[in-house]
Amino acid sequence: MSAATRADTGPAVTAGIGASVPKGPMIDMHAHCFPCISQAEARAVDAERAPWLEVAAGGESGHIMLGDKRFRPVQAQLWEPARRVEMLDAQGVALQVVCATPVMFGYGWPAERAADWARRMNEHVVAYCAHSPKRLKALAQVPLQDLDLACAEASHAMRHGCIGVQIGNHVGDRDLDDESLVQFLVHCANEGIPVLVHPWDMMGGGRMKKWMLPWLVAMPAETQLGMVSLILSGALERIPASLRICFAHGGGSFAWLLGRVDNAWRHRDIIRQDCPKLPSSYARRFHVDSAVFDEGALRLLVDVMGTDRVMLGSDTPFPLGEQQIGSLVHGFPGLTAAEKARIMHDNACAFFAIAA
Repeated sequence: MSAATRADTGPAVTAGIGASVPKGPMIDMHAHCFPCISQAEARAVDAERAPWLEVAAGGESGHIMLGDKRFRPVQAQLWEPARRVEMLDAQGVALQVVCATPVMFGYGWPAERAADWARRMNEHVVAYCAHSPKRLKALAQVPLQDLDLACAEASHAMRHGCIGVQIGNHVGDRDLDDESLVQFLVHCANEGIPVLVHPWDMMGGGRMKKWMLPWLVAMPAETQLGMVSLILSGALERIPASLRICFAHGGGSFAWLLGRVDNAWRHRDIIRQDCPKLPSSYARRFHVDSAVFDEGALRLLVDVMGTDRVMLGSDTPFPLGEQQIGSLVHGFPGLTAAEKARIMHDNACAFFAIAA
């Protein structure tokens, strides 16, 4: 990043809250926002399932709502871009890529209704980023339940201020190996549209009743399911290698269980029937973010994926995200300065075609 560009993208990262701030320019490629959706706007789409924002008196906190039920407590930087930029300044983050909170996806609605909702949500997110366009960049959402509408919205969003798309890892019972979803990824590859895959609507049902178990156990499994589905189905043999696709939360449990998948491929013909190559040979078709919160986990992630396939991602501004952005990568002694620079900046520039 040139001195001029660094001046444009905010304060030098040695400023702010002191020595705990990682040194060097940082691009955080996984963060969320939630627009000020009114209850009336949500109710017009789906009275029970369309989310809206309830802001508390004073405007510092609020709740994401589903119908009349509180879904999640949230803080002002989720909907106030000025507050977000204040946080970026304090933590020394040059640029942050923001996307919808997954509860906004709307994949269970009729396709035309979801397409209209996605267009409006994308306009909201672009407007959020317009507050500070050199510090905030937007990812779009799409009506993934309909191939044609999803492709159209992805392309439209790229022409109107977005730098990529975020999708969920499944649509109902259809995983990423579903032919419609594969063809959406083919479209993104052909159009040069980067894709972030985020787990949502987690498996497990009533078995995971408390302690946030769906987020702690099922969410990593959902991400691994998406990645392994693409591999074992043979979909990656049909999707152009030019596809830039990243999986959130360090790829969930993928890196930790890839050896199990390889072992099954070697010893069971039903695993090999659609997958012509050893599953681990496809691993570096994927990117992942760095949100794994543990040095041992980061070491394995880098060993499996490569330092050119891991990007800084914080999952802010939620409590399960990295509270001091970049601290894990910055403080990890198992990476060289050049490798840290790749993860914290260079890889995201290449993935999203951001000018360095």
